[in-house]
Amino acid sequence: QVQLQESGPGLVKPSQTLSLTCTVSGGSITTNYYYWSWIRQPPGKGLEWIGYIAYSGSIYYSPSLKSRFSISRDTSKNQFTLQLTSVTPEVTAVYYCARGTTMLDYWGQGTQVTVSS
Repeated sequence: QVQLQESGPGLVKPSQTLSLTCTVSGGSITTNYYYWSWIRQPPGKGLEWIGYIAYSGSIYYSPSLKSRFSISRDTSKNQFTLQLTSVTPEVTAVYYCARGTTMLDYWGQGTQVTVSS
């Protein structure tokens, strides 16, 4: 059973850098043909897909968010990360990691990120 767990700061000040980590257990992030995504849900809005990192290490971002987010991974820890610099209050959301791209079969429980001074 694949499990994903997000971790990161719950509260970030404006202009700071946000870093979130997704730890995967029950499967390797380098296993062929699996993709690992980040998704967010701002308050009162729907889910918004941010991007993925593939088993190969290739990365793809949503065109509308490409310039803002950065995805990377640490294969030794079986983790992948999401980073965003110079955050603004509009970044406030619940952030999820999941396996897949358009079809997401395993999800983390989500982590609340609030940007506030």
